[in-house]
Amino acid sequence: MVPRYSRPEMTAIWSAENRYRIWWQIEVFAAEAMGKIGMIPSEDAATIRTAYDRNALGDIDIDAIDRIEAVTKHDVIAFLSWAGEKLGPERRWLHQGMTSSDVLDTALALQLKQAADLLIADIDALLDVLKRRAFEHKLTPTIGRSHGIHAEPTTFGLKLAQAYAEFSRNRERLVAARDGVATCAISGAVGTFAQVPPEVEERVAAELGLSVEPVSTQVIPRDRHAMFFATLGVIASSIERLATEIRHLQRTEVLEAEEYFSPGQKGSSAMPHKRNPVLTENLTGLARMVRGYVTPSLENVALWHERDISHSSVERFIGPDATITLDFALARLASVIDKLIVYPERMQKNLDRMGGLVHSQRVLLALTQAGLSREDAYALVQRNAMKVWESDGQLSLLDLLKADPGVSKCLSSEQLDALFDLGYHLKHVDTIFGRVFGNPG
Repeated sequence: MVPRYSRPEMTAIWSAENRYRIWWQIEVFAAEAMGKIGMIPSEDAATIRTAYDRNALGDIDIDAIDRIEAVTKHDVIAFLSWAGEKLGPERRWLHQGMTSSDVLDTALALQLKQAADLLIADIDALLDVLKRRAFEHKLTPTIGRSHGIHAEPTTFGLKLAQAYAEFSRNRERLVAARDGVATCAISGAVGTFAQVPPEVEERVAAELGLSVEPVSTQVIPRDRHAMFFATLGVIASSIERLATEIRHLQRTEVLEAEEYFSPGQKGSSAMPHKRNPVLTENLTGLARMVRGYVTPSLENVALWHERDISHSSVERFIGPDATITLDFALARLASVIDKLIVYPERMQKNLDRMGGLVHSQRVLLALTQAGLSREDAYALVQRNAMKVWESDGQLSLLDLLKADPGVSKCLSSEQLDALFDLGYHLKHVDTIFGRVFGNPG
């Protein structure tokens, strides 16, 4: 966790205090379930609950637990020893029939669920901003590019609508990944329920808002976690996709949009004129980090037999780091889009820069509809388009086509004028917006 890229609410999920509080809850809920079925005295279960209410709702003495762990070399035992100090003879019922993984895996599942809920809220906030800006620029014409080269007209609103649709899919993926990883395992050594019956697991799962793990083998299968972190990686890639688009649009030669540059902000220590896309460049880097955690999560799937702990150290890194980093990145991207400065006049200037080349396909199709073969039509348009290209847009494609006998014998001057209508390319924007945002009732 790097404080520079951390937000308090997500960071708190991965704090030692939250972790131990969840462990306390698991032990209390398990004891209550055991008391209900007569596995331990119900009055002792009630005493354990009272101790939790009295102590866990106050300060958890992390330093004390750490001191015990320095001796035991076992984090769960250290916690249980500390918790037991809050009890009398009832302490013997703590962790009855359970194994460390029951606590560790169930707690991790709840932390990942809590983290996912925050990330889903982050995506919702981003979607709101994308929708607002998309409608703001629904009909703002701009050049669409393929291979980085001018292609045909589109709108800036459609660029943002595409991002909205992508993050809507990401939201669905994250909800599914959250539900997939949010499982509870209280099944004892090697997961057979030999020492702790399934009813205990069911009670703990219900209390924590988790699902029951069908077969845990002592640990929750890590394919669930792999899918969770892979989903975070996909979301990070979507962040980078949009960030990269903004970075390209802010290039001096393009300058169709740029990040907000606040009063007093400095772009370069050497060059006072600089306004750099530092936020979206930062997002590109953060996305690389989140994706970097996907491979370790995949490698965690292959554990020995019913369990080993080769996954444990990995998850101590990737659980906090991936979620905290993605939380920060989503919030930063929402802010970038919210404050993004858009230059419609520059977009129009770039559209016009290449002398009408963006309309070449319409002319090609019109010539084929007038009776020419596609090959002949392509050759006619291309030979004129290349003259415009080589003039760096100083020549007009429309003028050259009107002067070309091969074209003029098929299309009149008025027909050619009509083929250079920018609005033609925007005629289905409403349809696309309806698909993305739904049609208004």
